[in-house]
Amino acid sequence: MHAGLFINAMFQACHRAEPSWGPSSSSMASSPRQTTTLTALALGLLALLCAAGPCSGTGGGASVPSVVTEAFFNGIKSQAGDGCEGKNFYTRGAFLSAAGSFPGFARGGSDADGKREVAAFFAHATYETGHFCYISEINRANVFCDPSSRWPCVLGKKYYGRGPLQLSWNFNYGPAGESIGVDLLRDPDRVARDPVVSFKAALWSWMSSAHQAVPRGFGATVGAMDGGLTCGGRNPAQVNALVGYYSRYCQQLGVGPGNNLTC
Repeated sequence: MHAGLFINAMFQACHRAEPSWGPSSSSMASSPRQTTTLTALALGLLALLCAAGPCSGTGGGASVPSVVTEAFFNGIKSQAGDGCEGKNFYTRGAFLSAAGSFPGFARGGSDADGKREVAAFFAHATYETGHFCYISEINRANVFCDPSSRWPCVLGKKYYGRGPLQLSWNFNYGPAGESIGVDLLRDPDRVARDPVVSFKAALWSWMSSAHQAVPRGFGATVGAMDGGLTCGGRNPAQVNALVGYYSRYCQQLGVGPGNNLTC
């Protein structure tokens, strides 16, 4: 029985056991001490249930450190050329450190659901960085500044793609930095200098969009991340490449890819 349903039933029992204080009552149905005892019993049993499994609405999901092993992570990175700038930048340790700030990542469903989300994240990161070869996008001439009073661009700064998911535009650097506690509007290059910040920015982007799409299938994550430029036949080569990476990583993690792979 789900812990939340169980505790609700217990408290209903406690409520039914509460004394009647009406003027016609000659005796109490139960004493306050009995009610307190039942409440304590319910809380104690809930604690035992929590120890045995997940108690929150987020569900169990996958253990990220157990899924993203050295072999899995380095297996992706090993396909990048030796001269790649990201070869010594992106590390499993940096990813796990960043993932610790996003406890909802790969959570909220079954172990298989969590593994599929891990596979989906790394499929997108693989495509965006060329197997963790690139830290910043190749063409760095564009400023990517959209006039905004909420997230104003800083003079001389450029908000081109950086990091595992190529965070772009001031309206993404601003809220990403606010979320992780770093002023990325003033220092967008921090995403390209600090691997933990780089992964945190990527996970912020993922959790803000694709995470909610994961239950609808991998194709929905493609739509959430870059649908306007990719889905609906706009870029079938990109979709096919993403699906290929995702399917490969699902196989490596021992989980089926699910349905709705394309968009």
